Amino acid sequence: MSEDVKIPGDGSEKLSGSVESVIYHNEENGYAILDFGTSENELVTIVGTMPYVAEGDELTVWGKWVHNPKYGRQFAVQQFEKRLPSDAAAILRYLSSGAIKGVGAKKAQRIVDLFGEDSFDVIENHPDWLTQVQGINRRLADSISEEFRRQAGVRAAMMFFRDFFGATLTVRIYNAWGATAVDRTKANPYALCEEIEGIGFEKADMMAEHLGIDRSGLERVKSGVLYTLSYNAAQHGHMCLPQPQLYEAAATLLDVESERVETAVAELVREGKLRRIHAHTKEGDTTYVYDRASYLCERNIAERLVVIDRSAVAIENTDISGFIAREERMGGTHYVTLQKAAIAGALENGVMVLTGGPGTGKTTVVRALLRIFDSMGLRVALCAPTGRAAKRMSEATSAEAKTVHRLLEMNYNGGRKAEFLRNERNRLDEDVIIVDESSMLDAPLTAALLAAIKPGARLVLVGDANQLPSVGAGNVLRDIIASGRFETVALTEIFRQARDSLIVTNAHAIHRGEMPRLDVKNSDFFYLPRGADREIAMTVADLCQNRLPRAYGAEIVGGIQVICPSRKGEAGTENLNRLLQAILNPPAPYKREHVVRELTFREGDRVMQIRNNYDLMWERGEETGCGVFNGDIGVIEEINKGNKSLSVAFDDRHVTYDFTGLEELELAYAVTVHKSQGSEYPVVILPLCHAAPMLLTRNLFYTAVTRAQKMVVLVGKSEIAERMVANNRQTMRYTGLAARLFVDREVEQ
Repeated sequence: MSEDVKIPGDGSEKLSGSVESVIYHNEENGYAILDFGTSENELVTIVGTMPYVAEGDELTVWGKWVHNPKYGRQFAVQQFEKRLPSDAAAILRYLSSGAIKGVGAKKAQRIVDLFGEDSFDVIENHPDWLTQVQGINRRLADSISEEFRRQAGVRAAMMFFRDFFGATLTVRIYNAWGATAVDRTKANPYALCEEIEGIGFEKADMMAEHLGIDRSGLERVKSGVLYTLSYNAAQHGHMCLPQPQLYEAAATLLDVESERVETAVAELVREGKLRRIHAHTKEGDTTYVYDRASYLCERNIAERLVVIDRSAVAIENTDISGFIAREERMGGTHYVTLQKAAIAGALENGVMVLTGGPGTGKTTVVRALLRIFDSMGLRVALCAPTGRAAKRMSEATSAEAKTVHRLLEMNYNGGRKAEFLRNERNRLDEDVIIVDESSMLDAPLTAALLAAIKPGARLVLVGDANQLPSVGAGNVLRDIIASGRFETVALTEIFRQARDSLIVTNAHAIHRGEMPRLDVKNSDFFYLPRGADREIAMTVADLCQNRLPRAYGAEIVGGIQVICPSRKGEAGTENLNRLLQAILNPPAPYKREHVVRELTFREGDRVMQIRNNYDLMWERGEETGCGVFNGDIGVIEEINKGNKSLSVAFDDRHVTYDFTGLEELELAYAVTVHKSQGSEYPVVILPLCHAAPMLLTRNLFYTAVTRAQKMVVLVGKSEIAERMVANNRQTMRYTGLAARLFVDREVEQ
């Protein structure tokens, strides 16, 4: 091995040499596997993100030696510098490798024969001279020069950004901004966090400080304001913020005077990047500040809901009572008064909301509506926000149900961002859209769905308004109900067969603010008292590994889901995932592993996607599509160290992740209550452990219990359950949809 030079402080090693051959190169993300000849005449394999590399490139790379179980010793590159070859022989080799589109071995030889060591200068600065080469016309000469300059821009970007971002992010910046990347960043580094996914305000602020940009400068403050809004949307689900709160939060983040923030907000409003709305509410008059995208999203939801409600085709000369009576006769079913009201509401209105807790008969109403609409010749689409919820809806109704994304025909085309093919220009064909688990609809997805509903069609939203709000921004279902604008029926009666389930009766007790029954031993709801959080964690592990499989059979293990109030602590998801992984999927010689973020992924692990990724491709037999979404749970099928990928089976969809994209996955033996929304599991284990007061709430407890289909097991302290039942604090979300749905209730400033 060559005598390596250490980079001070980070433990990396340095190698210099040239690329002997390109074993693998991904043009989209720049990941490459190269045979590399060091300056000490040693041939080694180097791997990492190195865009636009070619045979003959002279590189200096920094990284660490790793051992690949299949391919042996490799050098994992963290940063690299690329220098173009300078002598004629090396230039010929570089051009012959196909590094520049339009130049093959023959043309490369002719270029070098004519221009020698000046070949690169000619290509970059005098493309018209290339027309002297046989086989190159002016159009091709310009194309060759443009490609060469583009690669030069990438090299310059790599050099400029290397102290701040990894190669993957640098490629993302260059792909977005092209040759202007460095100049744009120098002019305003804060544009990075506004336009480049994966770069937060802190990273842009660090770069700005390095570039000597004034910390009280207007561009910094404006960017900090936009970041404050986007952070609160991502972390807390807000669509907007009250103006005083925005001023205070941004001033604290930026360490500037509130007056400076006020100036920045006014400038952003003038630029059209922010909108201020003055709303009259029962709490008083308040000014809310939106970013442009959130404002348009909420406005479009309100406008489309009103249009759908008003434009639904009237059902003329229809005896609705007769429809319902016929359904009762044919199905041998008796509908209670509120169920009849819900059926009538869906037939008489363009928009109808049906809510109710477990066991109140929402599915019975949906089945009746399916039969009635079918008898009227109306086409119905059933959908839900998640794959699990859609599958459950299909099983309950014996009719096809799709995810909202699939209904809208999400499409990924040629490397562009995914898009919905069903939209305001190509609307859905169906006459009735029924959405289950609609409490999970966030604002952006709701806006997309409403835009695709054709004039005259009906919308029925079915859900449980008492559950936690959506993971994404907005509080759509609650806002629609709170507006009072649309027909809403809340089912309250628990049916006899549901009353036999302690899961159902305890869930309703929790909702009413009453303690669940914890003393019943022979039902579907069990309580195991435990003291310290460590004892709780060990009991949860024992239930998963021994007690439940021993009592109900080994096949039950796949149906157990541990759901926790918090990520932190000995009984939080982070510690329980490590513990459960060790006992349920221990290391084995035949199981490959990959470590990222101090987290070990192993073949056979249960994992969860933790953010929406509309660009991830999936396969289902011969069918392909795109989109994997926040909360989707799957199992790692294969870890391929050779091509640096990991494949996951999400039910019947198979998705391959590049190792650079694994920040979107985490272990899912234990998940938070928020991440469990929209899903149901045969068995739910809920640790009653210490957590922040804001997490120990009644509706969080209610949501966790209602995720169970067959069994709930509470493990921990009964006083934690008492505290959760008593804490009726609702998750506060700043949205304006409810107020916007009132006529003349807002004034834009």
